[in-house]
Amino acid sequence: MSARKAGKPRRRWFRRLVFGVIELLIVAAIVWGGMRYRQFTHTPLVVHATGQTLEVARGEGFKGIVRQLRDDKLTDAPPLLWRALAWRLGVVNKLHAGEYALTPGMTPTALLEDMAAGRVLHHHVTLVDGWTFAQVRAALAKAPKLKHELPGIADKLVMASFGEKGLSPEGVFMPDTYDYVLGMSDMDILARSRTAMRAYLAKEWPGRDRSIAVQTPYAALILASLVERETAVASERPEIAGVFERRLKIGMRLETDPSVIYGMGAAYQGKIHKSDLMTDTPYNTYTRNGLPPTPIALPSRAAIDAVLHPAAGDALYFVAKGDGTHQFSATLAEHNAAVRKYILQKGH
Repeated sequence: MSARKAGKPRRRWFRRLVFGVIELLIVAAIVWGGMRYRQFTHTPLVVHATGQTLEVARGEGFKGIVRQLRDDKLTDAPPLLWRALAWRLGVVNKLHAGEYALTPGMTPTALLEDMAAGRVLHHHVTLVDGWTFAQVRAALAKAPKLKHELPGIADKLVMASFGEKGLSPEGVFMPDTYDYVLGMSDMDILARSRTAMRAYLAKEWPGRDRSIAVQTPYAALILASLVERETAVASERPEIAGVFERRLKIGMRLETDPSVIYGMGAAYQGKIHKSDLMTDTPYNTYTRNGLPPTPIALPSRAAIDAVLHPAAGDALYFVAKGDGTHQFSATLAEHNAAVRKYILQKGH
């Protein structure tokens, strides 16, 4: 046999050996990759405590999200494994921006599923019945994860931004608890609150008692803010609204202390004196007839309902009894007696 013929079997054997080794390496790589992938998908993220979150900015792509996860030391897995998992789950281009809760034991699979479903964290801020707009601004300024735009906007410009130039922001927002997510702003909350108040007035105004003195929804809002500030007892709101209603109809001044206090502004230091009742301001209902020029606080739905459907009766006066409720009187003599009983005698 010639050397040339003998060399051919050796070359074929060598090629088969090389190909066999390559195949083994490929199989080994596949097995190793499968094991590494399985380990990755079942290994929890590095979350140290409940309360940790991941914030994904709007417009961030998949590559940037994985980079953020690695930069935040939540994972040391290479991007290829994250992309392989995302492809398997079918979520590569379906991840939502927002803030996500991270919990100890959470796996990469659970995180990507949350992001694909948009299970973002929700926060809440409450605008309380009876608050002034200054208190509303303060509450929004303290709300976590809320974009703060209000600090750069004067009160008079807030309503202008809603297309209601010239309207005071006092009392025109609906007190309630509002849900928000990362990326929303304080102006977004105010817009929803303003819409809620407008919608409620629009719905309830047509069904009002047609005999009431207030002739516009805004006037009803002003009167409702006075009712709101006069009592926190739900059952009393229609009665107090009835007193104000009867006073308005006969041209009697409302003489409500909360409105006077609002008009005093920073001068009010916790007590109201006789001199304050005699000092004229646009909000002094002891010196001026009718309603003040604007609401003095956020009226609740219940206060608005009370104004639109005031209780019948003959009471023209009321005085605080000291336990949160009021004594109602039809005559000045009865009222003076109630004042002596609940105010003057209490002071001695």
